[in-house]
Amino acid sequence: MTRVVRFHEYGGPEVLRIEELPVAQPGPDEVRIRVRAIGLNRAESMFRRGQYLEPAEFPSRLGYEAAGHVEAVGDAVRDFRVGDAVSLVPPASIARWGTYAEQAVVPAAMLVRHPDNLDLHQAAGVWMQYLTAWGALLPVANLAAGDHVLITAASSSVGLAAIQIANHVGAIPIAVTRGEDKVSKLLAAGAAQVIVSDQEELVARVAQITAGQGVRVVFDPIGGPGIAQLAEATRRGGIIIEYGALSSEPSPFPLFTVLGKSLTLRGYLLHEVVNDAELFAAGKAFVSHGLEDGSLSPVIARTFAFEDIVDAHRYLEAGEQFGKIIVTLEDRP
Repeated sequence: MTRVVRFHEYGGPEVLRIEELPVAQPGPDEVRIRVRAIGLNRAESMFRRGQYLEPAEFPSRLGYEAAGHVEAVGDAVRDFRVGDAVSLVPPASIARWGTYAEQAVVPAAMLVRHPDNLDLHQAAGVWMQYLTAWGALLPVANLAAGDHVLITAASSSVGLAAIQIANHVGAIPIAVTRGEDKVSKLLAAGAAQVIVSDQEELVARVAQITAGQGVRVVFDPIGGPGIAQLAEATRRGGIIIEYGALSSEPSPFPLFTVLGKSLTLRGYLLHEVVNDAELFAAGKAFVSHGLEDGSLSPVIARTFAFEDIVDAHRYLEAGEQFGKIIVTLEDRP
């Protein structure tokens, strides 16, 4: 038997339960890993509440990211062996391959031997943040040296990854945060400028930073009515990439601003990268090289024990973290 986190109805963090289930065997193209660390994502909170793209079938597992050691391999798997240290790129289903467990069966195609300079806690939170930011900023937006990029929710793991990637290619990252408490941390993390949205007028501040031109790229996971401001802050011919829906309010389309500036408003999901073999290989190579040379370095906000998964989700939903939340697992006696 193995311990697995499941939920039997939609709701708040309190619906999560740790339950004992039989150890699953991997299919031909799957691998079972002994999970040592799990990276938490806002998508898992939304899934638990019934607000995500994929519906749950109860009782449901959940979880996109993990790192650990290979424990068993399917008959068709050739690239991994028992004992290998691996980390997981988020697979297609948050439930089918849910990683909130002591042991998890996952598709072998989504496993990576991460660079040796990462421990398993760091590796558990790598792939969602860096591949999401890489796919949006480089293949989609063609971010280049000298470009200004506006990054909202900048203290999230994906926001911090975007700052690091922007710096890696010589672009100019402008971070947006709600309060003053994270300004110094964002500057230390590589932001060229920080806009405090609760105290500053975003459009005017962007104009000041960019000498009136506006940013060429916006990278936003929030949506909602703020899209209108983001469009105003974008330069002619620029692109706004929406990769999330954190706002609970409607997202009106800023038609006249988009028309007047010839803007592109682009929805984006990580699966665009994962489902394209060439993009996937390029993204993994970019991230791996960046992790090896230190230009990319995951920031861990806080770690929780597996037994404290409810508290970890409460902390996730509070939205005050700076970086990635990691849940750790130890072998039971």
